[in-house]
Amino acid sequence: MDILLQLIVSGIAVGGVYALIALGFVLIYKATSIINFATGEFMMIGAYFFYTAMVMIGLPPIPSFLLVMVCSALLGLFVERAILRHMLGQPTISIVMVTIGLSSILMGLAEIIWSTDFKSFPPLFPRAPIIIGDIIVRSNLFWGFVVAMITVILFALLFKYAKVGVAMRATAGDQMAAFSMGINVRSMFTVAWSLGAIAAALGGVIIGNMGGIQPTLGGIGLKIFPVVILGGLDSIAGAVVGGFIVGLVENIAGGYLDPYVGGGVKDLAPFVVLVLILLIKPYGLFGKEDIERL
Repeated sequence: MDILLQLIVSGIAVGGVYALIALGFVLIYKATSIINFATGEFMMIGAYFFYTAMVMIGLPPIPSFLLVMVCSALLGLFVERAILRHMLGQPTISIVMVTIGLSSILMGLAEIIWSTDFKSFPPLFPRAPIIIGDIIVRSNLFWGFVVAMITVILFALLFKYAKVGVAMRATAGDQMAAFSMGINVRSMFTVAWSLGAIAAALGGVIIGNMGGIQPTLGGIGLKIFPVVILGGLDSIAGAVVGGFIVGLVENIAGGYLDPYVGGGVKDLAPFVVLVLILLIKPYGLFGKEDIERL
C-alpha cells in the first residue's frame, strides 16, 4: 500500500510538470489551430537560456527566470513572424512539416551554440526531500510541481480575465468574427506563440533542474503529446487533467510491471491509455467537438 501511495504522489508531481509543458501546445493551438511539433525543442532551448543566464553569466535564479521568459517570448515572436505567418492559408500538413523542420533546426542550433555535452545548473530548491507521512518526494520534483501549478493557474487566469486572454479566446472561436470586432488577429497569433514558448521554456527549466540538459532533451515533447491529445488540444483544464493521468499511469505501470518485463512499460503505458480513451472520445476528454456534415 505504501508503494502504491508513493507511486501515486510521484505520478501527480510528474504530471503537474507535464501539464505545464503541454500548455505550450495548448496555448498555440487554442489561438492559431496549429499543432507545434517543435514545443519540445522550445522547452530544450528554454533550459539552455536558463543555463546561460545562471551558469555562464552568473545571474541569480529569479533574474535568470525573468531572462528566460523574455528570451523565450522573443523566440516565439520570431518564429511566428519569420516563418509561420507566411504559412497562413497553406494546407495543414505543410504547416505540420514546417514545425517538424523547425524542431530539427532548433536542435542543431543548440548543438552548435552549447555543444552536445551534458550540462547542469546549480540546484534551484532546497535539497532536503519532502516527507508526507510515510511518503518521500524528491525535493526538485515537489518544488517543480509547485512552480508548474502556479504557472498553469496564472496562464488560466490570464486567458479567462485579462483583455488579451479574452481576445485570444475570441480569435480561437472565430477568426473572422474576432477581426470584424476590431481584434488584431495577427497580433493574437504572435502573443499565442510567445506565451506558448514561455510555458514550454519554464517546463524545460524544471526538467533540466531534475536531470540536466542536452540538445536531445526536446524528445520529451513527444512524450507530452499523449497528454495534450488526451486532455483535448484546445483545453487548459484538459492539459492539467491529461498531465495527471499520464503521470499516474506511467508511474504505476512502471513501478509494478517494469520489474517483470525488464523495463519499457513506463514509456509504453501512456500511449496505450491514449489509444483507449480516443476510441471512446476522439476529441480528448475536454476537447471541443468539431462536427462537419458531408
